[in-house]
This record gives sequence, structure tokens and C-alpha cells, in this order.
Amino acid sequence: MADLNEMSRIRGVTYPGRVVCLGKKEDGTLIQVYSIMGRSANSRNRIFVNSNGEVRTEAADESKVEDPSLIIYNALRELDKMYIVTNGDQTDTIHAAMTNGDTFEAGLRTRAHEPDKPNYTPRISGLFDLRNGTKARLSVIRKSAFDDTGNVSEHHFYEYDFSEPCFCGKGLAVTTYMGDGNPLPSFDGNPFAVPIKGSSDEIADFFWAALDSDNKVSLAVKEINPSTGKSSVTIRNKFTKV
Repeated sequence: MADLNEMSRIRGVTYPGRVVCLGKKEDGTLIQVYSIMGRSANSRNRIFVNSNGEVRTEAADESKVEDPSLIIYNALRELDKMYIVTNGDQTDTIHAAMTNGDTFEAGLRTRAHEPDKPNYTPRISGLFDLRNGTKARLSVIRKSAFDDTGNVSEHHFYEYDFSEPCFCGKGLAVTTYMGDGNPLPSFDGNPFAVPIKGSSDEIADFFWAALDSDNKVSLAVKEINPSTGKSSVTIRNKFTKV
């Protein structure tokens, strides 16, 4: 397991962008963390809204929306003991695939990185599957390092068995970027470890405080009881609905 000091990959950079984390508390409760940041007015004009355990982005001020295509989407959804979290509309792609009896990976293989030249933002996704044990999956779809056209994606998949005790008190995270820049440097490498401790409010406060104060926008923490499948959501929004 990677060193828990890797929280510095979120706290130590101005712009990690979006963060997806799958974790487990010491008592076995499963945790999903998702946070968004923004540099432009359009990207910052957002809040998280929770509806029965499913979280979506909404414009804080509808009158200021410039382009909703990559900023308004369902971020966390649930389906038959499966819990999805992503940084874009691939949330719905995964949900549709699994509704039809297909897999997390199969759904994501139909998608590419985001078309936001020159950044080509990676699509990052996570899943807890509690139908047969406690399986966790992470995915990063990013522009291929071998391609100069922006048309070729790399699909990276990671699978873990969170029933193992070694995951207690830990989370595995991926981000969209490695820091600020123009273009923004895409996430590189494997999921990294971060600590998962305390209540959902304490976890939310810990991650919220780690994000750059100027660029952070919203954060959600979902707690999932692996025995009952029941979930609850804690949200932090920098802005309020107008």
C-alpha cells in the first residue's frame, strides 16, 4: 500500500482539479469522496445538490451559465448495491451499462477523455460493487501520450477487494490534473493513498481544507453501510444557489 503522506498530491498543489476517492473507515463503513474545482467563472458557478443519495451539479446562478456541456452532470448515482462516482456524464453511461447487465469497464470503454482542447481533461470514475463482496474499481481515461491530435484515449482500470483489512482507514484517490498550468497537466500514474478517519463531517472537513481556497467549488462525501447498502451524503459548497 502506498504511503499515506500522498495526501500532499491534493493539499500540496494549487489545482488538482476533480478528485475521486474510494475509501473505508476503521469500522468498515465505505466512503466515496468527490470534489470539484474551477478556474473560470463558468466552472466555478456550481453547487452540489443531493437527491436521495444521488448527487448532481447545478449552476449556482443560472443567469451566468456560459456552457453547461461539461460542468452540469450527475456525479454520484446508485443501482442495486452499486455506487458510482465520476467527474462527468460517464456516470450515466456506467449506470446504463450496468442496468443492462454489462460492466463498469464495458460502459467506460465506449467513452473517451473530455474534448476540452488543449487540456483534454481525463474522465475519472469509481465504483463500489456490493453484490458479491466488497469490490472497488477506479478508472482513468486520458489522452494518449503517443497522440498529438487529441483523438486517442488510454483506458486505465484498477480493481480492489475492499473486504481486506489492509484498506481500513485508507482511501485510494485519482485526480484530473497534477497541478496548475496551461495546458493543465493530466493525472499520471496510479491511484494514491489518503487517510480516511472520523465521521462524514470530519472527512468532508479534512478534504475541503486540503483544497486550494481560491479554486475549490464543491465536495461530497457519501457513507455506505456495506451490510445494509444504506447511504448518506454530506456536502460542502463554496457558493449558494441564487
